Amino acid sequence: MSVDTNKTVVVFGGSGFVGRYLVQALARRGHRIRVACRRPDLAYHLQPNGNMGQIMPIQANLRYPWSVERAVEGADHVVNLVGILAQSGQQSFDALQSFGARTVAEATAKIGAGMTQISAIGADETSESEYARTKAEGEKAVLDAIPGAYIMRPSIVFGAEDQFFNRFADMARFSPFLPLIGGGKTRFQPVYVGDVAEAIADTVDGKVPGGRVYELGGPEVLTFRQMMEEMLRIIERKRNFVTIPFGAAASMARLMRFLPGAPLTPDQVTQLQTDNVVSQDAIDDGRTLEAFGIRPRTVDAILPTYLVRFRKHGQFTHPQPQAGGVRMPDDEAV
Repeated sequence: MSVDTNKTVVVFGGSGFVGRYLVQALARRGHRIRVACRRPDLAYHLQPNGNMGQIMPIQANLRYPWSVERAVEGADHVVNLVGILAQSGQQSFDALQSFGARTVAEATAKIGAGMTQISAIGADETSESEYARTKAEGEKAVLDAIPGAYIMRPSIVFGAEDQFFNRFADMARFSPFLPLIGGGKTRFQPVYVGDVAEAIADTVDGKVPGGRVYELGGPEVLTFRQMMEEMLRIIERKRNFVTIPFGAAASMARLMRFLPGAPLTPDQVTQLQTDNVVSQDAIDDGRTLEAFGIRPRTVDAILPTYLVRFRKHGQFTHPQPQAGGVRMPDDEAV
């Protein structure tokens, strides 16, 4: 799909998971894209998604306003995808999701460009979760600077490079047990990354009203346990579940938070105590994927396209015969 007027779009955090799909969607529409990130050398994989010179990685760091101002010069629209699930050193929730969002918004306002801010369902300035609180502060900062900005709140986003289903599927390869924090009763509305990217691209094209908070969820509401069961069904493995009460999980997370790449943080335990689904207000007001004319894809339709690699024999249901038609014994199958 193309548009009549090609724009220069700056995407902060464009080298990440959602970013690669958004850059591809914008390139298909004919826009020129600057991918602003701390390590431009890690964003060159995006360039084949467009024509020669259409996608340009540039250096920028949300903690340094001068680099943000330089990155947005001459832009028609700015998208801020930057967000973290766990803090590390100077990469804190406050620095990136609150102060960082404000920095991008103020720089964008100075040049009179449009802006789309990617937040998350559950963003709340009164939340006990630092992640949710700073997401809400970032939203407010953006709308204060640019009243017509778009705020996008997706539920858990899944796709080939996600850090959710891939992570637990990999765990299931080796562990006989899978943990269920709080019994796995927390509800989510998983949304496919390609659908999220198309909705964001539509805001760049001005296809929906600005100055609104859109909540993006898939067609199904699933508990954490149901998502784990669906993942296990697809990778054709049977595993036992172990329920970990929230209190015990919080204690474990406090001990693990000092480990590099900690699998669980106290803030994540706090987040898991609240459902992560599209609100009834957003449904009633038409602030969902339906506003973009997008029919969201289901978990069942997408997961097999990338989780198949976690099956015992990969994409093959049974061990394959060797050359000459001689089948290998099961314990020697590749």
